[in-house]
Amino acid sequence: MEDNERMPSISVGILAGGKSSRMGTNKALLEIENESMLSRLCHEFDDFGEVLVSCAHANDYADLGVPLVADVNREIGPIEGIRRVLAEASGEFVFICAADMPFITKDLARYLASFISSDYDCYVAADEDHVHPLCAIYRRSVLEHVERMVAEGRFRIRDLFRLVSVKYVNLADSRFDKRVVRNVNTREDYVQVFKPFVLCVSGYSDSGKTFLIERLVNEFIEAGFSVGTCKHDGHDAYEDLPGSDTYRFIRAGASVVSIFSDTRFSIHVNEPPGCGKTASVRELIRRMTDVQNPPDFVIVEGLKDSDVPKVVIIRESDDWPDPNLRGPYVCMATDHISQTQTDCPVYGRDDVRGIFLCVLEYFNVWRSG
Repeated sequence: MEDNERMPSISVGILAGGKSSRMGTNKALLEIENESMLSRLCHEFDDFGEVLVSCAHANDYADLGVPLVADVNREIGPIEGIRRVLAEASGEFVFICAADMPFITKDLARYLASFISSDYDCYVAADEDHVHPLCAIYRRSVLEHVERMVAEGRFRIRDLFRLVSVKYVNLADSRFDKRVVRNVNTREDYVQVFKPFVLCVSGYSDSGKTFLIERLVNEFIEAGFSVGTCKHDGHDAYEDLPGSDTYRFIRAGASVVSIFSDTRFSIHVNEPPGCGKTASVRELIRRMTDVQNPPDFVIVEGLKDSDVPKVVIIRESDDWPDPNLRGPYVCMATDHISQTQTDCPVYGRDDVRGIFLCVLEYFNVWRSG
């Protein structure tokens, strides 16, 4: 499309009518950072003129706040969602994506739209491995072909591409990598796509944070997860072992110091990893996960005034409420606050198993086996 041409009217259709049989629960409602994947996608496209959600039944997602388009023909796959969205959309073109594609962005939709011309009816994202019919822009005029296919019992979306003119947009030629079109089909996919899941164990000094983290690490490992830990030091008093070589190098002013053996290595970076506590811990975690086998979970000790989900240790009744403590909360570990005093799940300080299972439920993650 030429720069001086007007961007055509584009609606957005999010397909959320699948059965999620391999996942075992509705994929569209799986949460990350306290918001469902479907809701996140709807918010991502807030500034588009129209967002429609395709669903299996008319009352699905009634509280979502966007127009819903229910299937008429059941059990025929995503082509019914495409058919219904194209029939109801007001835009000349419709960007179609699936609710289980959490990395889809409005920038990607606009990138596909930049190829719109009079020559093609569909603009389909592709990478070196796959064509992605559920990350594509469809001209509404292809609806007649879709209607005919459904009437004839032909439900493969790629059959449509033999009837209309298609522009395949190779993501390798763009700034987008193929992760942007990755979808979540299984529980294992969910863990792999969103890991590491990050939580804090927070509370006053000497409340037992380190002890609880040690025991939680054991629970994660026994359940088949890998786990990393980091500690936030609010007093900036971190030191390596006094007298060690790395301690002496850091004290001498080296910006990066590493130590390694045949089986492991450690790196000390003598600079702030980011601006602000939450920003810095996110950057630190990014560095922690830039390894061959990144952890499934990262547990941060402290950081109670961040927006990272947290397990809160209440040492005594006077510790609650804590004006410096900021949600969201996973649960409380305390012997002094009852469940009637808070909406947050409450567990005894020694109920490590219960706290661990609550963490898995909070992040919608399942134990292996």
